[in-house]
Amino acid sequence: MAGELKTIGVIGAGQMGNGIAHVCALAGYTVLLNDVSPDRIQSGLATINGNLTRQHAKGLISEEAKVAALGAIGPANNLDDLGEADLVIESATENEQVKRKIFAQLCPLLKPEAILATNTSSLSITRLAASTDRPERFIGIHFMNPVPLMELIELVRGIATEDETFETSKVFCARLGKTIAVAEDFPGFMVNRILLPMINEAIYTLYEGVGSVEAIDTALRLGANHPMGPLQLADFIGLDTCLSIMQVLYEGLADTKYRPCPLLVKYVEAGWLGRKTQRGFYDYRGEKAVPTR
Repeated sequence: MAGELKTIGVIGAGQMGNGIAHVCALAGYTVLLNDVSPDRIQSGLATINGNLTRQHAKGLISEEAKVAALGAIGPANNLDDLGEADLVIESATENEQVKRKIFAQLCPLLKPEAILATNTSSLSITRLAASTDRPERFIGIHFMNPVPLMELIELVRGIATEDETFETSKVFCARLGKTIAVAEDFPGFMVNRILLPMINEAIYTLYEGVGSVEAIDTALRLGANHPMGPLQLADFIGLDTCLSIMQVLYEGLADTKYRPCPLLVKYVEAGWLGRKTQRGFYDYRGEKAVPTR
């Protein structure tokens, strides 16, 4: 099976989904991109076009590679259109019930031998797999954001994931040019179990008045040599996603050190989710991002 993947279905045309479709198409796969509406699919395709154009302008890919990748991606306006996919990667919102609903609708449409993967950043692979008709052919393939730039994929087996599924997924990730880190199926896996508590602690530092938004981000950029500050990074990830992951860690590991900061909860309740809503720890509505606290 490892050499037989030809068509990849991607569910979710947002920031992560269009990035996954982008790298799969560049690697030579046929890609079917699905979302809840044709408008969202077209928006995702437009983003891919812009990102491929940017890569070409920087000399990272050839004109031929750009044209071939764009030609390899097509819209899947309905889940039925994914029926011939060899591998389907779900990259919907980080909400277990949403993902379960997608799997319930999708599984009867797939080929029996098709692999189903989730791009979840924190949820139990074993539990999600158990909600499908193919736990043996289910796996976590967690891409990092932004997908075209980040080299890592966390590969996570559920308790029922077969060796063949795992080996096929490894070959797939390698063809994308990514480096694999194999994680055990625990809440948050590796990257987010380490990264999100750091972001949450930065929010507590702001909440307790230890430093301002600007001071905290400057301190971590220059003092720890991070490419961006933790609050800026939280806005980039999406504060709703940060909160979801912290809630998974808090509930799944039953340790108070993972308790989401009340300020994070307040921002999410206000709809200030970061870059995608133009307000979070920074206000992005003007020419320059301005701290909101």
